[in-house]
Amino acid sequence: MKFINSNFWDRAFRVILGTSLVTWAFYIEDLYKLAIFAVGFVILATGIIGWCPIYSLFGWNTRTHSKKS
Repeated sequence: MKFINSNFWDRAFRVILGTSLVTWAFYIEDLYKLAIFAVGFVILATGIIGWCPIYSLFGWNTRTHSKKS
């Protein structure tokens, strides 16, 4: 897919971090619960989709394309 701009390790890290933050948000009783959940959800979604809007904004691409000869 053309819009994917994150490599495998970047996506894996985002999925792990996002899942951890979303899970943590369910266990805390604090004012920041919704903020932690929202940040975790966005990180998790970008990890699953493989597209990072900040990478697109700056023109970054961590996905490597291999050329087959």
